[in-house]
Amino acid sequence: MFSRLSTNLTRRVALTARYGCRSITTHSQLPEEHKMIYDMCRKFADEELAPNAGEWDKKHEFPTDAIAQLAELGLMGINVPESMGGVGLDALSYAIVMEEISRGCASTGVICSAHNSLYLYPVVEFGTPEQHEKWVTPFAGGSESLQIGCFGLSEPGNGSDAGAATTTATRDGDDWIINGTKAWITNAYEASAAVVFATTDKSLKHKGISAFIVPNDAEGFSLGAKEDKLGIRASSTANLIMENVRISGDNLLGEEGQGFKIAMQTLDGGRIGVAGQGLGIASAAIDCAVNYALERTAFGKPIANFQMIQHKISEMVLARDSARLLTWRAAQMKDAGENYTREAAMAKLAASEAATMCAHQSIQILGGMGYVTEMPAERHYRDARITEIYEGTSEVQHLVISNDVLKEYKSSY
Repeated sequence: MFSRLSTNLTRRVALTARYGCRSITTHSQLPEEHKMIYDMCRKFADEELAPNAGEWDKKHEFPTDAIAQLAELGLMGINVPESMGGVGLDALSYAIVMEEISRGCASTGVICSAHNSLYLYPVVEFGTPEQHEKWVTPFAGGSESLQIGCFGLSEPGNGSDAGAATTTATRDGDDWIINGTKAWITNAYEASAAVVFATTDKSLKHKGISAFIVPNDAEGFSLGAKEDKLGIRASSTANLIMENVRISGDNLLGEEGQGFKIAMQTLDGGRIGVAGQGLGIASAAIDCAVNYALERTAFGKPIANFQMIQHKISEMVLARDSARLLTWRAAQMKDAGENYTREAAMAKLAASEAATMCAHQSIQILGGMGYVTEMPAERHYRDARITEIYEGTSEVQHLVISNDVLKEYKSSY
């Protein structure tokens, strides 16, 4: 039913990104190539994800078959060039994919996002041709068996302070020895490799951080217990524990001391993915609320006829659509090669807060039915909450935005 994206389509999308397209405000205004991606993902989400998302959530079950199908479609290597085994789509395509996949299952969305944005992007962008062959192609759906990647930046004690990494990497001949623990790692239990950030020169502070590709089967590498989470429970989250893990010097990603830059640049793109996830959760919550309001009757008429319910629906759609515009703008700026740090932070902030608000209002509209697992509203509520935390909390996004604004104003004096 679903097949891998054609070379012709990916080339047309690439040309659209390269030469630009008009400002887009609705799905109906998308270029034909992006509409095809939207239609394909929407169909996949409706038929393969939404019917199973509740059971995956209850059982904390990784959606193995769904991820394999996403790989077959080319969506586990969305932005990876075709020469490396991916499908070479643009950032706008990625935002569309993330929204629709997350609308069907937010857990599947974050698995896809962490793999594409946080693992594949830095290896593609900063890796050598040899690293591309070994650490990208098998992970981009370009081989028979897909491998999953993860991203090790946060630590138990440093959270939002990425420059305070206590994980260390020391030279030993041509090798590196890594010691430390990374926390809250999505895809930890399914990953074959991780992009890990470690301090190589403590005296240089954040300029002394380097990035490494660490195979998860390396001696001394282990995983902590799976976290029992509030939401997105079909994805695994755990600590990466490294005790004298020896890796080859060839596993240094980029240049020594370039790790902080790699991390920040990676998070910029990752925030577009999380924004897409937030939009998907918001859309799922809206679908649930509106369908229920049209069917549920009170005082002899559907509750959708009551102005209070209409007001809630209006607020939900306004927040979701506003956040979508910010997300698409950030994606288009990335595709155009512009600096999009502020725009990505704004998109992530708006979309994550829209997800939480829409999920909350969905439960209010459903009343008691919104509080029981028979309906998906409570799952959307649980799934939404994390989008305001990972890849930078809402508070961090405000700092990113305000610092960029202040820098802009100061430069004009």
